[in-house]
Amino acid sequence: MESQILSGSISTATIILSGIFLMLFMGTILLLFFYFSKKKVIKKELEKKDMELLHQKELLQATLLVQEEERMRIARDLHDDISSKLNVVALNSHLLTTEGLNNDEVTEITNNITSLVNKALENSRKIAHDLLPPVLEKFGLNAALEELCLEYNSSKTVTVEFESKCNFKGLDSTKQLHVFRIIQELINNSIRHGHATNIQISFWGDDLVACTYSDNGKGFDIKNVKTKKGLGMQNIESRIFFLDGSITTTSAIGKGTTTLFNFKCV
Repeated sequence: MESQILSGSISTATIILSGIFLMLFMGTILLLFFYFSKKKVIKKELEKKDMELLHQKELLQATLLVQEEERMRIARDLHDDISSKLNVVALNSHLLTTEGLNNDEVTEITNNITSLVNKALENSRKIAHDLLPPVLEKFGLNAALEELCLEYNSSKTVTVEFESKCNFKGLDSTKQLHVFRIIQELINNSIRHGHATNIQISFWGDDLVACTYSDNGKGFDIKNVKTKKGLGMQNIESRIFFLDGSITTTSAIGKGTTTLFNFKCV
């Protein structure tokens, strides 16, 4: 009888110990699972942050490249268009001091000087307009975009339709210039690369402003372009980054291109 009780006690103890061991084993497995799972999640988050930092670095590099190209273009314009014309004005002005000039010669030299000065003034206005459109500074983003669209419409090769339900009053001048340059770059891409004949631009929203931009151009394979972004698209993305916004582009060969971007207008 005592042996049966002892045997039963041993069996019960064995079961209890086995259960405890099994629970400890399962607990250890769970702990290892959670540890490695969390480690994997942390690794993915670090990789994501590294990708974001790399993307931001690429955008900043693109911005620097665009700025450097812009400086070089302005330097060329100043040297070729302004300096060269002023040099000729100086030479013609010196000719006026030549003795023995008749009235016709004086008139011809004076007309040349006047013509060159007018061209230099026109080119200097163009350079200033490219740097900061006067309409943007005086009347705001909507007026500047309307003028930009009218300029392209006057070429008769493309129709640009513009609609805005925003006043952009909460957007400072620097950010307004970023938005203006984004639209300018998108239009240039549509005409130069997409050969579009119709472009539609629409802004809406209050604190968070959204813009839909679409064209009827030849489109492109979006998967291939994502791996080989041109300087123009990098410039757009860098401006979106400074606006603290986001941008998405959809396109297909033969079906045009649509770009949607948004930014905070506060």
